[in-house]
Amino acid sequence: MGSLFRSEEMALCQLFLQSEAAYACVSELGELGLVQFRDLNPDVNAFQRKFVNEVRRCDEMERKLRYLEKEIKKDGIPMLDTGDSPEAPQPREMIDLEATFEKLENELREVNQNAEALKRNFLELTELKHILRKTQVFFDEQEGGVNQTTESMTRALITDEARTAGASMGPVQLGYMEKSNEREDYLPCFVAGVILRERLPAFERMLWRACRGNVFLRQAMIETPLEDPTNGDQVHKSVFIIFFQGDQLKTRVKKICEGFRATLYPCPEAPADRREMAMGVMTRIEDLNTVLGQTQDHRHRVLVAAAKNLKNWFVKVRKIKAIYHTLNLFNLDVTQKCLIAECWVPLLDIETIQLALRRGTERSGSSVPPILNRMQTFENPPTYNRTNKFTKAFQALIDAYGVASYREMNPAPYTIITFPFLFAVMFGDLGHGAIMALFGLWMIRKEKGLAAQKTDNEIWNIFFGGRYIIFLMGVFSMYTGLIYNDIFSKSLNIFGSHWHLSYNKSTVMENKFLQLSPKGDYEGAPYPFGMDPIWQVAGANKIIFHNAYKMKISIIFGVIHMIFGVVMSWHNHTYFRNRISLLYEFIPQLIFLLLLFFYMVLLMFIKWIKFAATNDKPYSEACAPSILITFIDMVLFNTPKPPPERCETYMFFGQHYIQVLFVLVAVGCIPVMLLAKPLLIMQARKQANEEVQPIAGATSDAEAGGMSNGGSHGGAGGHEEEEELSEIFIHQSIHTIEYVLGSVSHTASYLRLWALSLAHAQLAEVLWTMVLSIGLKQEGPVGGIVLTCVFAFWAILTVGILVLMEGLSAFLHTLRLHWVEFQSKFYKGQGYAFQPFSFDAIIENGAAAAEE
Repeated sequence: MGSLFRSEEMALCQLFLQSEAAYACVSELGELGLVQFRDLNPDVNAFQRKFVNEVRRCDEMERKLRYLEKEIKKDGIPMLDTGDSPEAPQPREMIDLEATFEKLENELREVNQNAEALKRNFLELTELKHILRKTQVFFDEQEGGVNQTTESMTRALITDEARTAGASMGPVQLGYMEKSNEREDYLPCFVAGVILRERLPAFERMLWRACRGNVFLRQAMIETPLEDPTNGDQVHKSVFIIFFQGDQLKTRVKKICEGFRATLYPCPEAPADRREMAMGVMTRIEDLNTVLGQTQDHRHRVLVAAAKNLKNWFVKVRKIKAIYHTLNLFNLDVTQKCLIAECWVPLLDIETIQLALRRGTERSGSSVPPILNRMQTFENPPTYNRTNKFTKAFQALIDAYGVASYREMNPAPYTIITFPFLFAVMFGDLGHGAIMALFGLWMIRKEKGLAAQKTDNEIWNIFFGGRYIIFLMGVFSMYTGLIYNDIFSKSLNIFGSHWHLSYNKSTVMENKFLQLSPKGDYEGAPYPFGMDPIWQVAGANKIIFHNAYKMKISIIFGVIHMIFGVVMSWHNHTYFRNRISLLYEFIPQLIFLLLLFFYMVLLMFIKWIKFAATNDKPYSEACAPSILITFIDMVLFNTPKPPPERCETYMFFGQHYIQVLFVLVAVGCIPVMLLAKPLLIMQARKQANEEVQPIAGATSDAEAGGMSNGGSHGGAGGHEEEEELSEIFIHQSIHTIEYVLGSVSHTASYLRLWALSLAHAQLAEVLWTMVLSIGLKQEGPVGGIVLTCVFAFWAILTVGILVLMEGLSAFLHTLRLHWVEFQSKFYKGQGYAFQPFSFDAIIENGAAAAEE
């Protein structure tokens, strides 16, 4: 069977490379992406490997590139991404790359430092400009005349002792006072500065408490925010001026300012000096603006030039790093001239790999060809399933449950059909399915452009990765919507209803509570495709009919799905030549499932075919037995209740005896599943021990060879002989009990198809009845406006609830049906994924993938 249905056959190979050609050969293998190398130095520390210095150099180059990338993104400069992947540079080109990155980093750091110093100087001058302006306002207010603020401030500044000594003095001026020959220590002075606006209230309280109210504070907000030169953030500050008297208060005030990180600036007392300083500050600010503009232009030119090559530089550095990281997995031979590697490769790609190795040897100029030898091993190979952009998403659903064991049957190809179909059974609506299909089709048509955007939005990446699943789910939902004849909770009358009213029409129309039976009112053949649209206008009958129909098809699809899962286990047993499991697990499991649950499905079809909505007994609907009651009576060996008059007890001749036989055979399969396999293994071991006694040594070697041959085919031949007998009995007991009880619970689990389908249809009907129908009933111009608003609200609820939320619910339930009910019948999922050395994967996953 092809690799689509099983994982690729893998081979463990030994690779010999000349040291001079190793770099180029590994580079070619990285471009190919078909080789998974094994670590031949597991006990060697990462810092003691041969190429650790080269890896460190790559780490340093990556650090410099990340620094450049951060600066480029900070300035909002677009980075050129052509989508091309340059080849891995030669080792000698590393020196040129290092020199280029070193030069760029140093130049950019120097420019940033100069710009930061200039911005800091500009900030200081700007703050000083605001101080000079605001303090001039303070002094102008004081000099304009006598005001209460100044007088009260003067009284607060002069202590009792100063008031006594200078009682004859006039009003004290802000910032200075007439010198007193006796009390020069009490001359008032001031300091001015700026502080963060949010710190100002606490700053003011601290000044008041620490100076005991002997200071006077004036403050004014700076209207425009200032730029912090350290991080570029916008900060809001305020100008303050503090008046005090005495050196002791001056020292205390300056310490408080330092503690609150306020910046103090010199402010002359004389108005002329302040004006002169302000003019000088404005001149320096203009000069700084010019220099800052030139600095920013130079920085921008450097970053624009780097942005053109940054993506390619990242790719080159990551490829170099990946190559040296891979070379660290190799061993050196005794001559130190040859590198030895072990790797897993797909068997079908060995020739392609050998061609890549030859290209690498030619590029390096080596005259010694590489050697690729296939090795014999008893180790389980990795699992490699080839995928394309269509099958990749479906394979991801399977691998999320567990990676398939080597050469185990792969459920992904079958899931491509069964997954969207079971989803559509729950989500069946022509309108909702069309919305989903169109969304998936849009992503498929625009996939190249959308893939190139490389967004970090995780939800969008999930949707885009599953675009083919979404498209198929939408298409299948449109199909089941046509079968249900359901589009936004309404029906399509494509072929015309085949049901006609046979009663008095006036009586029917006037009586709202009259229920009409469908029997006898159909003319000709039934509706050609799907449900007759007349069911849409039915009342209580609609729910009863849909419930019965959807419940039965859920059981039918579920039983067929489980039988298919059991049949898949037959392919596994035959491929791995596991005759015991084939005879004593697969056959009893299939018989158990067919005789009980598939028989119940057959009863449904017999009931549909034999009984009709007529009055002709014994084939009328009144004579039709309940399938559930029939199945319960069958399992419990109960005698059916007497049927109504002129009705038959059984649906076909000999039904009772066939049912008894089916139950007895099904029950008899349980001990076969439980005991046959462990007992046969125990008997085989006993015979093997008896044969070992006369020729112990020779037979041991033969057994080892036989086990190796069995394990080399699929890894399953020798596993049972390694287990203890007690473990085998316990494992078989658990497996049997799980299968028998699971057959019942899994069959009931498929009823979720019916439940979610019913819930989806009812929610759609509720939205139509309680939302959209309100707008449709409005008339006139106002009715058009109301309908537009109501339709918008209905559309939002439809997409948000019925398509997204209900779609997610149906998706999760479908996933559970595949993982538990279907795959548990044959899928072990105990393998490990094939992870080849691939530049594409490393570049896609970034630096983290390269380190792994």
